[in-house]
Amino acid sequence: MQQISATLDHVQNVQRLLARCAADLTNRLIEHDASKFSPDEWQHFLAHTETLAGLTYGSEQYKAALQEMRPAIENHYKLNRHHPEHHLGRIRDMTLIDLLEMLCDWVAAAKRHKDGDIFRSLEVNQERFSYGSELKQIFENTVVAITR
Repeated sequence: MQQISATLDHVQNVQRLLARCAADLTNRLIEHDASKFSPDEWQHFLAHTETLAGLTYGSEQYKAALQEMRPAIENHYKLNRHHPEHHLGRIRDMTLIDLLEMLCDWVAAAKRHKDGDIFRSLEVNQERFSYGSELKQIFENTVVAITR
């Protein structure tokens, strides 16, 4: 009888923890990129989004276009923890919830680019953010799972 009780306690603990994760994800779903509509960001994103969509992610032209909207980008990173730039230690300081929101953001962003390819973006970002091949594989596995 004690084993059944211990197993039920374990299951309920996992359920509570997963419910916390689900609640956090739900909040992020609702609040994702809300700062883009603020006065500090809106005009910059409005002026540059179409241009960025026509450029290859990670290219020199793409980086130059981002420089033109630097104040908005820096504000955005400061206010949105799903960006590695929000954290002093970049990806190492992020949570799994942060990483999941970030990955969903990357998948959606790749779809905006004329030549967007999330798997190529993962390679660019691996170099940009210095994450290992194990995490890259987890990202790839997750992309396949969430986009099928």
